[in-house]
Amino acid sequence: MKPAHQIIDTILLTEKGTVLSDSLNQYSFRVHPDANKVEIKHAVEFLFKVKVTQVRTMNRIGKKKRQRRAIAGTTSAWKKAVVTLAPDDKIDLT
Repeated sequence: MKPAHQIIDTILLTEKGTVLSDSLNQYSFRVHPDANKVEIKHAVEFLFKVKVTQVRTMNRIGKKKRQRRAIAGTTSAWKKAVVTLAPDDKIDLT
């Protein structure tokens, strides 16, 4: 099992993410592509000292990009995790 700080890359602060955190107590994270749901759950519980009830993951495919050439490249693919916390737990984002 990888260390917790290697599993969780960043917390995603987006408009949709703040609405989810306010209404449904769900938080979005950018995680290591090889991490599974159990590892993500343990990492969030260890780093933020909260109780996780559900973890949903999705693989985000890299987008095609061009820079004034005929040959197109792609941005990196990454993995996103949406974590639902217990009703009495919160993560302070400030």
